[in-house]
Amino acid sequence: MSRILLLEDDISLTEGLQYALAKSGYEIEAISSVREAKERLKESFDLLLLDVALPDGSGFDVCESVRKSGDQVPIIFLTAADDEMSVIRGLDGGGDDYVTKPFKLGELCSRIHALLRRAGMAKEEISRLRSGDITIDLGKSQVWSGGKILELTGAEYRLLCLLVRNEGIVMTRNRILEELWDGDGSFVDDNTLSVYIRRLREKVEKDPSKPVRLITVRGFGYRWNEVRK
Repeated sequence: MSRILLLEDDISLTEGLQYALAKSGYEIEAISSVREAKERLKESFDLLLLDVALPDGSGFDVCESVRKSGDQVPIIFLTAADDEMSVIRGLDGGGDDYVTKPFKLGELCSRIHALLRRAGMAKEEISRLRSGDITIDLGKSQVWSGGKILELTGAEYRLLCLLVRNEGIVMTRNRILEELWDGDGSFVDDNTLSVYIRRLREKVEKDPSKPVRLITVRGFGYRWNEVRK
């Protein structure tokens, strides 16, 4: 049974999530403050659900602290803030997914399941992907470019793996959403994928304004090109 830590100060939402997730077979530990989170995170959890606006701080700060410690536990933000800057901060801080309120419990359960499944698969994979001077170690979830490690968020890492695995193939936005979220993508704000693409370009392209690796195919989606020196 996977253990999930829920950081949420809305009592009614917490009770609903505890009931729904328990019925789905998860063990839920609920807390309502950043102070409690710092104590409980001394324990091991399989996934974190973090609200953003809390009485004594922010879920963003909790996420950043977890990542600085080297812990790669999957993290999903639950928040009413759906503006681009909030999405960017969540992703840059190390979040794997960003769910805006109000949301459907079925949607959330599907995305939790997808992240837990990928986390389990990542532990089992030992191979590497290569494209030009970019190397992806699937076992360690690390990416090198020109011999230097790229600092990628979990979402950026999964997107890069998907594109490199399908090198030279045009990936439609719908297909990317299906692959990254194990669904039809209808629950994902289209703006969120645009943020993923732009932030990834900033890390893998010499000139993000003139991409040569992550190419936009207008009217269709995106294509990854291998670039050799």
